[in-house]
Amino acid sequence: MPLYEFEGRRPTIGAGSFVHPDAVLIGRVVVGERCYIGAGAVLRADWEDIIVGNGSNVQDRAVIHVRAAMAGRPGVPTVLGPNSHVSHGAVIHAATLHTHALVGIGAIVQDRCVLGDDCIIGAGAVLLEGTEVPPRKIVVGVPGKVIGEVTDAQREFWLLGTRMYQELAARSLAGLRRIEG
Repeated sequence: MPLYEFEGRRPTIGAGSFVHPDAVLIGRVVVGERCYIGAGAVLRADWEDIIVGNGSNVQDRAVIHVRAAMAGRPGVPTVLGPNSHVSHGAVIHAATLHTHALVGIGAIVQDRCVLGDDCIIGAGAVLLEGTEVPPRKIVVGVPGKVIGEVTDAQREFWLLGTRMYQELAARSLAGLRRIEG
């Protein structure tokens, strides 16, 4: 897998985590334990840190970046809380996801957004800079708007998905092999 040090800042990968060989980690990307980072994901922490909490997954073609300090504005890291999901093709830029937040396929979460515990950002949603999503809310649309609450049944079903990706990390470490032909 391409891991790149940038100006002394280098990625670290926690025990039991799988980073696909075609994912790219640049700078201080801290991947916790039991995480899954999918094919084509790019995590670029050149100016600030990217923290991927234990048990989180960043799926194929997702992009995670940070904001540099400039023009009197401080830099902003990106933090994924434990058991977070960043779905296929999503973009997270200088935002904070709390525990078990889900960002749907192709969604965009811009600078300084904060996603509360157990919230769901729907596929294709765009969260504008500085959006704060309370815990257990469902957000959809462009720009993203809260449309409801995450039910206990939705949360329990989604916890199964969290466990599946944690198991996929272990299975991939044990059984993924590149073949030629």
